[in-house]
Amino acid sequence: MAEFVYPPVIGAARTLFKTMDLKFDIAGTEHIPQRGGAVLVSNHIGYLDFVFCGLAARPAKRLVRFMAKESVFRHKVSGPLMRAMKHIPVDRTQGMHAYKHALSALRSGEIIGVFPEATISESFTLKNFKSGAARLAQEAGVPLLPMALWGTQRLWTKGHKRQLGRQHFPITIRVGEPVEADPAEQAETITDRLRARVQDLLEAAQRAYPVRPRDAEDTWWIPAHLGGTAPAPGGRA
Repeated sequence: MAEFVYPPVIGAARTLFKTMDLKFDIAGTEHIPQRGGAVLVSNHIGYLDFVFCGLAARPAKRLVRFMAKESVFRHKVSGPLMRAMKHIPVDRTQGMHAYKHALSALRSGEIIGVFPEATISESFTLKNFKSGAARLAQEAGVPLLPMALWGTQRLWTKGHKRQLGRQHFPITIRVGEPVEADPAEQAETITDRLRARVQDLLEAAQRAYPVRPRDAEDTWWIPAHLGGTAPAPGGRA
């Protein structure tokens, strides 16, 4: 059923983004394999990030199965769609079930999407990465695909109103070269290397972003270390 449901959902999202007149700058999609399993790993700055990660995989004609918190699957609207698209619910009290589900999907040749920060970063900087993505890649024998998003926080993120009208916002996406996950290497070491790669991609996306805040009130989406007024890392729960 997933292939009957997933493409129309992507089509609807692309129509919405066209209506919103979003300006996409996507680079590095050639690094996404056209076949075989992989773990796609991205920073997390907005509620719609999984949609943008999925769009970046479309040139390779791949459908990404995302690991998402279990409560999303209980929602009367999103729940049936998430299950039909074969996304993976994560119950933090029973994480091993989701891990095994993801591992099976990877071994069957799927791309699994993971946000290793586990939650949205309200500072818009990288939080610490959990090592689950690296462990999945090691056990499944697949590469890690680093990705960075920028601009998605302006649409819908924690503590701010949704801006889903015709805003003309730019969205910048960078996909990096695969990171190998050698089973002989410590998962934490791989995770550190992966995080450094995502950090490089994030900085590249920020440098390429074509607009700056309109005024002092519009600096909320810029990290503090870049002169904005977003909370400092760890400054707000």
